[in-house]
Amino acid sequence: MSETSTPAASGKGNQHLSPKSDIEISQAADMRPIVDVAREKLGIPAEHVLPYGHYKAKLSLDYLSSLKDRPDGKLVLVTAITPTPAGEGKTTTTVGLGDALNHIGKKAIMCLREPSLGPCFGVKGGAAGGGYAQVVPMEDINLHFTGDFHAIGAANNLLSALIDNHVYWGNSLGIDPRRISWRRAVDMNDRSLRSIVSSLGGVANGFPREDGFDITVASEVMAIFCLATDFADLQRRLGDIIVAQTRDKKNIRASDLKAAGSMAALLKDAIAPNLVQTLENNPAFIHGGPFANIAHGCNSAIATKAALKLADYVVTEAGFGADLGAEKFFDIKCRKAGLKPDVTVIVATIRALKMHGGVAKDDLKLENVAALEKGFANLQRHIANVQKFGVPVIVSVNRFSTDTAAEMELLQKLTQAEGVDCVLADHWGSGGPGAAELAEKVVATIEAKPSQFKPLYADDLPLVEKVRTIARELYGASDIALDPSVKTRFAELEKEGFSHLPVCIAKTQYSFSTDANAKGAPSGHVIPVRELRLSAGAEFVVVICGDIMTMPGLPKVPAANNIEVGADGRIAGLF
Repeated sequence: MSETSTPAASGKGNQHLSPKSDIEISQAADMRPIVDVAREKLGIPAEHVLPYGHYKAKLSLDYLSSLKDRPDGKLVLVTAITPTPAGEGKTTTTVGLGDALNHIGKKAIMCLREPSLGPCFGVKGGAAGGGYAQVVPMEDINLHFTGDFHAIGAANNLLSALIDNHVYWGNSLGIDPRRISWRRAVDMNDRSLRSIVSSLGGVANGFPREDGFDITVASEVMAIFCLATDFADLQRRLGDIIVAQTRDKKNIRASDLKAAGSMAALLKDAIAPNLVQTLENNPAFIHGGPFANIAHGCNSAIATKAALKLADYVVTEAGFGADLGAEKFFDIKCRKAGLKPDVTVIVATIRALKMHGGVAKDDLKLENVAALEKGFANLQRHIANVQKFGVPVIVSVNRFSTDTAAEMELLQKLTQAEGVDCVLADHWGSGGPGAAELAEKVVATIEAKPSQFKPLYADDLPLVEKVRTIARELYGASDIALDPSVKTRFAELEKEGFSHLPVCIAKTQYSFSTDANAKGAPSGHVIPVRELRLSAGAEFVVVICGDIMTMPGLPKVPAANNIEVGADGRIAGLF
């Protein structure tokens, strides 16, 4: 991840000044007991709902497995243009569209990722939607929620402890301490932990070695958690994690350390999907939360597959722009979980497109059709990219009060020239009814244009060619650049039998290139590949490009400075 995140990454899109903040709106919500939401909206008996208080719960995996013979509903992916500080509104649109589908009489569920504490206390604040398109209870969801992330971090760090303990007690597996690749994890932005030396202090503390932390959402345990299809698959994948090598480069797995069982035990409760509700009392699953710039950016496969059995329409999101989140949703999650998306909604704002056209943030309130037309190149490429996967596309425009009729008319004309419908939505200000037209368009598109979904590349394509295909086809790059050490690592992975795996590219979210300042739709650039990390349990290869970091840092003035708890116990300033 880049050093900090901008507010654009929050997926909100604050269209106009509101008398209430997001957290004030959420705290005023009229929530229903979650057991009632499960029973009345989804038909789930109370004995299969495991409450965490009154308004959040987990669902029994035994109950979810009993639904396997039900037909699947329709799967709607919400993605976005390349993020800018002007805001796009992807999470808000996901929630608003789900509410809107229920509003027009459809049975719909939303599937979202759990927010990370890093961004909550860093720059962007919460990640539960915004305005009148939110999931609640907002404070719980954004903070400790049901403890899933803590369990994932604990499982990750248990494996770290077992590795160092094994070396300390004689190292019968012959682990080379210089080739321990497993890193520790914490769900917080902390640049001081990126590269450390551990085991200092003498013989009793083990063997000193270079070590480091990733943020929990970039951990392979998080990816495994989100891609596992059931508990047995979870434990198998945990055992397949490669943690180190011997001096002769033999891989050492978590199963060699007999770690998978205890790691799975820590995740036993976490693996069950979390059920909450929207401001309009509609059901939402929030489960798992890998970032899309440094990980695969999708909520858990278990939650998505369960939702498809429980509803006629499932609205889910993928992180950041479509070049990252949507690509990984299609090429990793759908490939591994056997999912077939029916339609994709690309979220954009006129403000953000003008910024891609060169307008400074302070000037975005002024009408500028020329900049909008120039910045449309970014949306145009995202539309073309999604269409390469054979999935129908709709553009949803988050309305801001400063948008002019001329700008909206031009944007609709430009999108229609691409053969795509463009719908104005105001769910931020009006909730589900504000996105009713978008919901109707989603239903009509699914019925009129059957999806012809296919991944971008075949399983048997060499790993380096998978990366090159994404760079050229989606990023507009002329090629990729590989250091000799990276070329060697590609060859090693092919030789070791990992060539069939998909690739997960870690890259800045702010540009199609690796230069975060290159807005619009840059072309002809080269994507430098800095490092490869094999995630054998998650079953993909992480390809680290440019200067992206897997442990973010806090900004000069972190959001944490403005968060307080009042005398009544209410949290203020979260967003």
